[in-house]
Amino acid sequence: MRGQRQSNKWWVLGTVSFAVFMAMLDITIVNVALPEIQKSFSESFSTLQWVLNAYTLIYAVMLLPVSKLGDRFGRKPVFLVGVLVFILGSLASGLAPSNFWLNIFRGFQGIGGAAMMSLSLSIVTAAFPEKQRGLALGIWSSAVGLAVSTGPLIGGILVDNLGWRAIFLINLPIGLLTIILGLIFIVDKTPKQPASIDILGLIFSTAMIFSTILALIQKEVHNTYAWTDWRIMTLFLVAIVSLALFVLTERFVKAPMIDLTIFKLRSFVGADIAAFTLGAGLYGGFTYLSILMQNYMGYTAFETGLRLLIISVFTLILGSITGLISDKIGNRWLISLALFVGMAGILTINFLLKTPFKWAYLLPGFILLGISNALVNPPISNAAMSSVAPKDIGMASGLLNVFRQVGISFGVVILGISVTNGYFDKLPQHLANVALLPGNIKTQLLSLLHQAGPFAGQQIFQSKQVLAYQKLPLFGQIKNIVFKAFGEGMQHASVMIAIFLGVGALASLILIRDKPKA
Repeated sequence: MRGQRQSNKWWVLGTVSFAVFMAMLDITIVNVALPEIQKSFSESFSTLQWVLNAYTLIYAVMLLPVSKLGDRFGRKPVFLVGVLVFILGSLASGLAPSNFWLNIFRGFQGIGGAAMMSLSLSIVTAAFPEKQRGLALGIWSSAVGLAVSTGPLIGGILVDNLGWRAIFLINLPIGLLTIILGLIFIVDKTPKQPASIDILGLIFSTAMIFSTILALIQKEVHNTYAWTDWRIMTLFLVAIVSLALFVLTERFVKAPMIDLTIFKLRSFVGADIAAFTLGAGLYGGFTYLSILMQNYMGYTAFETGLRLLIISVFTLILGSITGLISDKIGNRWLISLALFVGMAGILTINFLLKTPFKWAYLLPGFILLGISNALVNPPISNAAMSSVAPKDIGMASGLLNVFRQVGISFGVVILGISVTNGYFDKLPQHLANVALLPGNIKTQLLSLLHQAGPFAGQQIFQSKQVLAYQKLPLFGQIKNIVFKAFGEGMQHASVMIAIFLGVGALASLILIRDKPKA
């Protein structure tokens, strides 16, 4: 019987890793399919961004509620229902007749993704004894890191060979296999919490996360909006009021959705800060590194994904043994070390990056980012889960994932602003130095380049408006100016990524405390 239980826990780990891989993959895999979806539905790019944002928004909003439902009704049934919802959402997305319905189905898919991601961590934590938990969480985190870094590659293969609908339909067989394995192997022995549900806490927490993420999305989609724009400020105001009402509610309700005393645990707070800064810096930065490779270096989606494998390879090599390393040196030191390695990686890219862009400028930094990504996720999860009481594991899991996901959304927006500001600041300066270009043509070109924005890349020079200037003897110089301006924008963003990772490393060093060894 003991041998059977030992075997089952590894099957449990494999089952939830399948689910986590699917949930995280769907955050990154859609990026490479957007051009094909745009052709299929004849929609503008700004409209298509909601294919990404609908999933991200609902995913982030539902992380806390589904973890609480798991505590109330049992983690196994809620997890398996989440997988089923994800499968149905994937099927509907793959058959969507229009962009509107695709956005709706993506939001539905996000509910299932949140259930899988949030409850998988608590299921793994409960299935393994403390002495093996580091190894198990290392493998779990490898699935997370692998999904994030291989999303563009897998998406590129599927889109190139089977069309964009395949990126959703591929989830059906994997999801069904996950349900079958879950029914057989997952055993939920955790006691269910009392029947009462904190409705007010659920409403206020949902409103808080929804408003925060939506405000960040609005800033991302409309880069001309200032932070003080009423459409953004209103959403942030709703988030602040909802947070205040949530805290007030949780202090006086009998069965709170979140026991606020959890934030008195220094190690848990340190792990949450590390998860937030990791999401904002490393995972938010993947978006702009992909844009650099695809839109400015000319790599296809498949070729970009292939290069991002440099990062995921280290996850495969180091991910499963990271838990063993943390057992030796402690979560605190390993998290800080890993984030400082990531900081060194992005600063290496910052130092080497110049025009014309070459893969050799990215490779050393990618190696360091890969090592950082492989080492950091397992000890963050381990530090958070080991710092709370067993009854709070579900709640802690949901909160940790919320911090990570809000961090990604925050990072994408802040880094996008950094790239854009650097690009727009340098573009007129470089154009002004082209002495032989008439002033009226400079003004027209600057207007066109501002309208296209920093992320169009080589597509700028394939547009009809800009092709009209290709006979100018200075056309190649103008193209170099645009690339140089984007490179300087990327350097601004890389400094911001380094700041994020440095803050996370210092917070981990100061706040996280490892349990003394027996």
